[in-house]
Order: sequence, then C-alpha cells, then structure tokens
Amino acid sequence: MAHQDALTGPATVIQKSGRDIGFAVGIIGILSVLFLPIPAFVIDLGLALSIALSVLILMVALWIQKPLEFSSFPTILLIATMLRLSLNVATTRVILAHGNEGTHAAGYIIDGFSRFVIGGDFVIGLIVFIILVTVNFIVITKGATRIAEVGARFTLDAIPGKQMAIDADLSAGLIDAKEAQHRRGELEEESSFFGAMDGASKFVRGDAIAGLIITAVNILGGIIIGVTRHGLSLAESSDVFVKLAVGDGLVTQIPALIVSLAAGLLVSKGGTRGTAEQAILGQLGHYPRALFVASFLMVILALVPGLPFLPFALLAGLMSFVGYTIPKRIAERAAAAEEVRAMEAEEAAQDSQETIKDSLKICEIELRLGKQLASEMLSSHGELAHRVSKMRKKFAVEYGFIVPEIKLSDSLTLPPKAYEFRIHGTVVASGEMRPGSMLVVVGEGKMPDLPGEEVREPAFGVKAMWVSENYANEVKREGLHPVDRMSVLLTHLSETIRKNLGQLLSYKDMRALLDRLGPEYKKLLDEICPAHMSLSSLQAVLRLLLAERVSIRNLHLILEVVAEIAPHVRRAEQIVEHVRMRMAQQICGDLADGGVLKMLRLGNRWDLAFHESLRRDAKGEVVEFDIDPRLIEDFASEASGAIRTRLDQEQNFVLVTSPDARPYVRMIIERIFPALPVLSHVEIARGLEVKALGTIS
Repeated sequence: MAHQDALTGPATVIQKSGRDIGFAVGIIGILSVLFLPIPAFVIDLGLALSIALSVLILMVALWIQKPLEFSSFPTILLIATMLRLSLNVATTRVILAHGNEGTHAAGYIIDGFSRFVIGGDFVIGLIVFIILVTVNFIVITKGATRIAEVGARFTLDAIPGKQMAIDADLSAGLIDAKEAQHRRGELEEESSFFGAMDGASKFVRGDAIAGLIITAVNILGGIIIGVTRHGLSLAESSDVFVKLAVGDGLVTQIPALIVSLAAGLLVSKGGTRGTAEQAILGQLGHYPRALFVASFLMVILALVPGLPFLPFALLAGLMSFVGYTIPKRIAERAAAAEEVRAMEAEEAAQDSQETIKDSLKICEIELRLGKQLASEMLSSHGELAHRVSKMRKKFAVEYGFIVPEIKLSDSLTLPPKAYEFRIHGTVVASGEMRPGSMLVVVGEGKMPDLPGEEVREPAFGVKAMWVSENYANEVKREGLHPVDRMSVLLTHLSETIRKNLGQLLSYKDMRALLDRLGPEYKKLLDEICPAHMSLSSLQAVLRLLLAERVSIRNLHLILEVVAEIAPHVRRAEQIVEHVRMRMAQQICGDLADGGVLKMLRLGNRWDLAFHESLRRDAKGEVVEFDIDPRLIEDFASEASGAIRTRLDQEQNFVLVTSPDARPYVRMIIERIFPALPVLSHVEIARGLEVKALGTIS
C-alpha cells in the first residue's frame, strides 16, 4: 500500500498543480482582454463562453438540493461578471475602431444579434435593450439583493442559538462529537455563504449599470467617430454604430439576466430542500382544491364574450385533470410510504434485538477517555492506536499469548481530562492528565524548582510533577527526563494489563495456543486431558502463572511438567508450584538484571512464623494457612518499609522465602506491591549469580 501511494502521490500532485496553473492562466487571460486588442473570432469565442457559463450556472441553481451545495456561487459570479465586462471593453474597442466596416466588424455573434433579435431596426433593438436592463436591474437584481441582505442578517443573528442547540444535543448524548463537529462546520459555511451572497449581489447590480453605461458610450462615441473620422453621414453613422452597440449590449445583458435569475433562485430558496422543480411544482400541485378553484375561474374567463375560448378552456381542462389525479398519487405515495415504514419498523425491531444481544457483549479491555483527552489523542493521526498495537505485540512475545483487542473510546460521563481502564466491563484503574503539560518523574529526588503540580506517577505510584511543556529545556538541564502525556497513559495501561494478565487468558485463547502445538505435544495433551485433569484446570494453571507475571511462552515445557505431576496432585495451586520449580531458569532469567539476581530474604522470625501457620494433613501436604491477623499486619508493615526503601533506590529485586510459605507470602505482598516477584529457594536457578540485599527481620 505504501509503495502504491508512493507511485500515485506525485502524479496526483502534478495533476492538481497543472489544474491550478490552468485556472490562474484563465484569470490572467480575462484581465489581459481589458488591455490588449483581440481579433473578432476570439471575441466570438469569449461571448459564446459567457453565454454557456451563464446557462450552466442557472441549471446548477435549479438542480441543487440546498443553497450550501453551491457555496462557490459568489466566486463564480465574480469571475462571470469580470468575463462579461472584459468582453464589453474588447467589443467597445473593436466597434469604435472598425465599426465603419459594417455590423460584422465586431464578430458574427454581435452581428447575428443585431440582425435576428432586433430585426435590423436599431430603434426596436434599443427599446428591447432598455426593457432587458430594466427587468434585470429593477426587478430581479434589486429583489435578490434585498433577499440576500435579509438572509445574511438573520443567519448571522441565529448563529449563537444554533451553536447552543448543537452543544445541548451533544451534552444530552443525542449526537456524538463527530456529528457535532459536522454541524458546526455546516453552520460556519452557511454564515459565510449568506454573508458572501450579500456582497456578491452587488456584482450583478453593478454589472447591469455598467452594461447600460457602456452601451450609451458605444452609441455616442461610435456616432462621433463615424462622422468625424470616417466621413459618414449622421444617419449612416447612427444606423451602423447603434446596431453594433445594441447588439453588443444584448449579447452581454442576456447572460447577465440569466445569472441574475440564478442568483435570485439561489437566495430565495432559503431553507427549502430539494430541486427547484420539487420545491415549486410539488408545493403548487399539492392542493387539489386550489387547482379546482383556479380551473373554475378559467372556465368563467373562457365564457366571457370577447375573450378567446381555447386558451382558457385548455388551461381549465389541464388544471382539472391535475387536481383529479393528485389525490390518487398522494394515496399511492402514502401507501408506499406506509409499506416502507412497516419494513423499516420490522428491520428496526430486528436490529433492536441484535443491539440488545450486542449490549451483552463486554469488551475484555477498554480504554475510555474524557472529552478533552479524546479530542487530543484519538485524533492524533492514529498514533495512539498504533502504539497500542505495538504494545500488544510486545506482550505476545513476552508472555506467550495474544492480549485481547484494546477498545479505544470516548466517554461523556468522565471528566474531560480523565481516563479509565476497564477489564471485562469493570473499572480497574483510572487517572487524570494535564493538557499542555508533561510529567517529570522524581522518585525520592528533589522536585524541580519550577511551577507545577506534585502528583504520584499513575503506573508505579512514585513521586512526580506535572510541568508545563514550555519548561522542557529547564527540566532537562536539571538532569530529569520529562515524559509526554501519551507515554504516561500507555505506561499506565501496560502496567494495568500486567496486573490483570491472569484474567485476560480466556478459554478461547488457551485453545488457540493448544491448537498451535505440534502433533507430539497434542498427543501429550490427550494423555493429560481428560484422564488426569480437565482443560479448565489446565487453564487455571496457566492463569495462576500469568497472575504472577510468569510467561507461558514455553507452553510445551509447561505441558511436560503438568504431565509429570498431574497424576499425583489435583489442586491447581500445587501444580503451579511444581511448574515454577521446573521453570526456574526462565523465571530467574526474566528477572535477572545483567545476569545478576538481586534478592531480599525473609528473616528467621518471619520464616518461623509462616512455617508454624501452615496446617498439614497426614501426608505432610499443606491444607490450611492459619496465622494471627496481628502477625499479618506486623509483617505487612515491616515488609513495606524494607521493600519501599529499596524500591526508592530504583533497584530491581525479588523476595525469597521457603517453598511451602511462598504462595501465602505472595498473597500478602501483592496487596501492597503487585509487581514485586516472590520466589522460593528452590526456584533460584543453578549457576546464576545472586546478590543479597538484606532480610526482612
């Protein structure tokens, strides 16, 4: 895909650049016509282009559904007006310079209009031209200008209320943030469009005035030049130059009238949706009684003496026919609409049932963000989703199974700057960000002498401080490393997943792991299950390992150990202890720092206390852990102080105890330090360098 984009990207840029250059050249060409003399055949081409462009604008104005679909109309109107005015200047230059040669001197289009439209009589042409200018200037342009002014004023006045309505719908949950953003964009476009139309209507009005002045100048200047320069009589000069001037005026005023009509249709459309045909004919023909009354009036006019019978009779018959057929069509449409509504209701009922079923499905892992955080992180070009995907790959390599998909969503119920992690629909961790800030992790060091907010780092609980991003250089000069907000969020998410690995291994995930085993290990699995244990018990073993952050990537080794011990032991906890002992090399290798395993031991006092609390059966196996609650409190307090001191020194170490007491020591320690590994003496791999940090005593 990247290779394909690399191939298609430059071609697209070149094509777009070429179109931009062509458009700019066209604008420069229009401006050049104002100053440079051009031949008659180019004038014919320009006049034809002006007529075609005006007709195209009118057709688009007729068929758009709403005015905003033609939001570029003010710009197009300016270009079309400038094109007509530049052609007016060019034709004026040609008429005054070569008008004595005849009516074809300014091109065949002007000659054709002077012959066909005005019938060769310049008086008729002058009257027609004045009527066209009057219709355009006084009726259409003036009305469209007034509508545009009122529409712009009311649209701008209504913006605050519409924005409040959008915010209210968003707060009520009726629309999402994306839909609210789309509506705000439409609102901005609407205000800009009607504001631009208010000014663009002045182009049409000015064009009509300019056309009238240019025609008068052509007539007066042509007569003077014909008499004084070319030796024509006053009658001959008037006949030639008035025809040319009026023909030129008609050629330019007809497109101007068409564009004025398009502008009037556009601004008068208002809030009506649908094409002009649907808006006008649909509403006029929607009332049969009105058609019958109008038909009756046409019949009366047809019977009045002195008035022609046929036109009024035809109109009366047509209106009666339409009025008769409309109720049938309305009934047919109503029946069709009712059928569609019934089908939609049935589909909605089915969708509702499916939606209810879908609502029972709970995401295994979900990251929910407040409104402000979501707008910042979910829209940052997919960076958050990409980094979450990389995190899942890392977990797969490290722990031997694929962590479920992490759903990223926004929530209106959360504070704008807050976030939370959910596992199986339950909130397991949460936090809050500071927009525009970065987190400086200090630990037991000195806080930077900068303005900020002292907090605890959300993933590990160490001392930290939110500092404005503007102080990044000052923080680095003090030897500290600022962390961006997304990294803080992802670190917290990663640590939360590690704490809940045991819950995330589903039965489906376990079956997928077992299905990838080779044929020999599948035979071994058949020997274990269900003869000695069920698949659910095997899943419990794997979950207990993951709960203590022991990787199950060596699944074949785990199965071999389980096959050894399963015929003799039934409890999953006992099987796990045996598996851990056989996986000592992997466990210690993952925990060692530079080949050295640092460990903190339980002192003799606590070894003895835990040993005396274990109750055994006749076979010597531990069946119960019975310890005085006050001893648990004392141990937790003493262990917390010793462990916290070494953690503040940023040392990675493990807690080592006796094999029988290990599960119970871990049960107490994980409440205080979930990430601290607890090993037994028999889990220390042979040949590994061990460094003792002290004892809890």
